[in-house]
Amino acid sequence: MEQNLTLTFMDGGETAARLARPFQPRENEIEITLPDQDLRLAYPLHDLCCIKLHGKPTSGTDNGAQPAEEVETATGETYRVQVIGRDKYPAGFYGLPIDQDSPFKSIFFTFHGVRTRPLERPLGSILRERGLVDEPGMNQALQEQRKLRTRRVGEIIAEQNNIAQSRIDEEVAQVRGNLGKIPKNVRVGDILVAAGLVTREQVEEALAAQKDGKKKRIGSLLIEMGLITEAQLLSALATKFGLRFVDLDNFEPSAEALEALPREVATRMQVLPIELRGRLLTVATSQPTDPTIGENLRFGSNRQIELVVACSDQITQALESFYVKTESQVRELIGELSEAADLEMEESDDSQFHETDSQIINLVNKILIDGYKKGVSDIHFEPGLGKQPLGVRYRIDGVCQVVHKIAPAYRHAVVARIKIMARLDIAEHRRPQSGKILLRYEGRKVEYRVEITPTVGGNEDAVLRILASSKPLPLNQMGFSDTNLKAFEQILAKPYGIILCVGPTGSGKTTSLHSALGHINKPDRKIWTAEDPVEITQAGLRQVQVHPKIGFGFKEALRSFLRADPDVIMIGEMRDAETAKTAIEASLTGHLVFSTLHTNSAPETVVRLIEMGMDPYNFADAMLGILAQRLARRLCVACRAPYTPSREEYDHLVHAYGEAWFTRRQMPAYTEDLTLMRAVGCRDCNQTGYRGRIAVHELLTTSETMRTGIKKGMLAEDLRDLAVEDGMTTLRMDGIHKVFQGITDLDQVLRVCL
Repeated sequence: MEQNLTLTFMDGGETAARLARPFQPRENEIEITLPDQDLRLAYPLHDLCCIKLHGKPTSGTDNGAQPAEEVETATGETYRVQVIGRDKYPAGFYGLPIDQDSPFKSIFFTFHGVRTRPLERPLGSILRERGLVDEPGMNQALQEQRKLRTRRVGEIIAEQNNIAQSRIDEEVAQVRGNLGKIPKNVRVGDILVAAGLVTREQVEEALAAQKDGKKKRIGSLLIEMGLITEAQLLSALATKFGLRFVDLDNFEPSAEALEALPREVATRMQVLPIELRGRLLTVATSQPTDPTIGENLRFGSNRQIELVVACSDQITQALESFYVKTESQVRELIGELSEAADLEMEESDDSQFHETDSQIINLVNKILIDGYKKGVSDIHFEPGLGKQPLGVRYRIDGVCQVVHKIAPAYRHAVVARIKIMARLDIAEHRRPQSGKILLRYEGRKVEYRVEITPTVGGNEDAVLRILASSKPLPLNQMGFSDTNLKAFEQILAKPYGIILCVGPTGSGKTTSLHSALGHINKPDRKIWTAEDPVEITQAGLRQVQVHPKIGFGFKEALRSFLRADPDVIMIGEMRDAETAKTAIEASLTGHLVFSTLHTNSAPETVVRLIEMGMDPYNFADAMLGILAQRLARRLCVACRAPYTPSREEYDHLVHAYGEAWFTRRQMPAYTEDLTLMRAVGCRDCNQTGYRGRIAVHELLTTSETMRTGIKKGMLAEDLRDLAVEDGMTTLRMDGIHKVFQGITDLDQVLRVCL
């Protein structure tokens, strides 16, 4: 007898047909013939939502004990069925319609074609059936759930803050007695705050706890009470929603599945792709009750999705274990591109590849993320001449390292892709361009400051400075010596004046200023900052991003700040004489002003500002201190090794410090017990012997003799000698102190200090 059926496709279309041969779900396809045609067709199951076999329903005969399920398909249709063969077939399951008037005797649902299929019975019933929870335990959990959903704010406040409930009731009763009744717009929390029993923050915490308690599910309560484990709960939820439960400890995802879903998407949604069959992607989740996961995955991957259930800790561990690391992905992509480029270059030297190619997009994205993950400060893209490759260098701990070489055929496409991401003009190749790229990686915002510079041979270099959002460090973690820390804290305590932080690009000036602002950031002080860009954010600061292209630069921001009732002002950089002059005037009229300048030393900064046209008398009176700094590579703490230096090496340290001052400041004498640290190299530091950086400082503070010297127009060398006499430690001196402390070595100090 011929079997009539209706095929429902994933796009919602339907086709009436007859079976050409018996349907075997394990074969992952169905063969049919169309009515009045001899044409025999085969359809893969991954194209189908469900297969409806015509005939009289058979539910209730042999399967009456099976619980009913309401299956909602991806096309929006809903069927009440009894499920059979739940775990029998890899591609789907059969459902027998409950409605005896249904035109279908059975329906085969594909897993990817089902949106939801919950059992029409409570979760507790499934747990009791499996012997995981007894009746008293379930009743206890349900009672706790009811309690959480009906708890009053006053009860939560009493519990969280150890206040007697009777005391709270007294306050509420007193207000009720005075007013007759409590107005609707007066909350119990407001009464208790007015009575001084709790703070507003404590009331908000109680309201949040009340809100969370109302949403708490019975499964979460059973886990908290120790009655079941997460695995047992998820297994029961899998049964309720008709999903497979997978133990990821005994399951290895396929490489094809991992490639089908980007790591960023999987991490954000906390899911793991485990299998790919045709267009059907099987994905593990620990949140089967969330109906949006499947829809978001279908949209994001452009594939049909089958959800399975797994424990959250297994998913987290698998995401780290099975996803290919970014660096190896970059190298693999570069290898693929090189092979393709070799074939293309045989025909023409001109690049035939474009910035819109998916491989180029993936490659640039992965290099940017790889640099961020490795703590790189700058990424350099450097096209070679002729048939030379495009080099990619990372600046790590202040030192450039070649990390990738990309086939020359891709050099223009890679730079063009960076321009597109930074919203620059890709048709302009003769002038420098500046821009920014914003990426979000694992929930964090990462900003890249982009500089495009034309180079010989019609090429363009791209340098990206990574500006990851971060928080300020406390001053005592900034590498200050005890003397410099004490002196810096003293000038920060002054009510007005100007404090400058100077040094080359990338020497940590902004970080130091934000640490200083964090030290004085109190509710009683209004602090304005103008920065380009805003790299570090702090609560309590009013931070402004300047935009020179629209005429809003540092000088415009400073003029605005002075009309906005400031106590403290931070200007990201003194780029012109007008900004410097206005900042000095502000510091003389009752404001504490911070700023940065690109100079080599603290004494040189004084001379530089006076040469810019600053009045030496005003500047001498306004200046509180100038902090010059550099960043030297720090010895790797995992592998650095102690050693006794030779006499020659010791004498080199003395000479670099200054023999007279070495003796006067009682530096360590040479003995056989003198111990320094040297670089060795290990896996943690990539065999370099160095990991991280340490700041070396030069803090010039004003004294009467220093003010007199500034007003007389002394040279930078004379001001330096005067400052050292007053107790200043030069950059090189501070670095050598850190050499004797075993933090760095002389080579690294001399590399950053004159």
